[in-house]
Amino acid sequence: MDRKMLDLLVCPKTKAVLDYDEVAQELISQTAGLAFPIRDGIPILLISESRELDPEQELSKER
Repeated sequence: MDRKMLDLLVCPKTKAVLDYDEVAQELISQTAGLAFPIRDGIPILLISESRELDPEQELSKER
């Protein structure tokens, strides 16, 4: 994931910073408790496409 793009993206629900989970290829919004998929290098920032985070999920995040 391009660092410049990551710095520009925010959670569509809370407008909070997103964390990048490289292993799962997802952008994580800790404040909303949602994970947004990245498909073919494109972040899908639609709430309807997100999944709820498992409270015990470990992130291999890069920011």
